[in-house]
Amino acid sequence: MRILKLILKVVFAILFISAGILHFTNPDFFVRIVPPILPAPLFIVYLSGVFEIALGILLLVPKFSRFAAFGLIALLIAVFPANIYMAISPQNFAEYNPLLLYLRLPIQLLLIWWAFWFTKTEVTVKPNFATIIQQ
Repeated sequence: MRILKLILKVVFAILFISAGILHFTNPDFFVRIVPPILPAPLFIVYLSGVFEIALGILLLVPKFSRFAAFGLIALLIAVFPANIYMAISPQNFAEYNPLLLYLRLPIQLLLIWWAFWFTKTEVTVKPNFATIIQQ
């Protein structure tokens, strides 16, 4: 199970690092999904991109992994309004099937659960050979 969790942690980190990079290489898409009520959409896009990259990297550093997982949960919650905005404004995203826009919502919840899994610390049990021999 530990190796599977490690592999999934690397996949999760790559997902966020890649998404963060996309905030800088394709900011126009992300600016479009920032709800209009929020100010400075380009700044928000760049800021969230920095956090996605940083937290994705920190997730791979054992000392900071748990902190990064909680940070990713906070980030996923913070960007959830963008997914809601897309779902309730399909006319602004005509290039996407409206069903897909709604499917982003439960996927976001799944990502939050996935990040939460990485907040759990691994319990390492070292056998006490003296106790084993006595039994």
